Amino acid sequence: MPTNVEQLIDQCRSLGLRRTKALEQLLMTLLESGRPMTLAELAGSERLVDQCDKATVFRLLQRLADKGIVRRLGLHERAAYFTLILAGRHQDYLICTECGSIEPVKAPCPVHALEEEIRETTGYQNLYHELEFFGTCPQCA
Repeated sequence: MPTNVEQLIDQCRSLGLRRTKALEQLLMTLLESGRPMTLAELAGSERLVDQCDKATVFRLLQRLADKGIVRRLGLHERAAYFTLILAGRHQDYLICTECGSIEPVKAPCPVHALEEEIRETTGYQNLYHELEFFGTCPQCA
């Protein structure tokens, strides 16, 4: 599984995506961010602001999400956040239903054992899950 930008580019190309400067810069930004980012944050980032417009960033994110390289988080009526799907870097999130803020869950994932059991009993390969908790954050409560 990819752990650096070149490996991510190779994965993208193997899935039929063209290597472009905008794609490279978007992947580098997501890889280095360490946290999910919104479309506005990505489009306004130092790497992308002079590289392409917001619509191009959105189209790239959609393609990456369709190919399973990027995970879209958040409430559909609020700003979505985007993060890379990387092996060994699993994260679950808390999402506020009032303001749409997002933060990582700081606890072990309770689903890993169930995922392993499902893998063993069904024979599914490359099994993964996405876990998001929704509620009202302390600032909105």
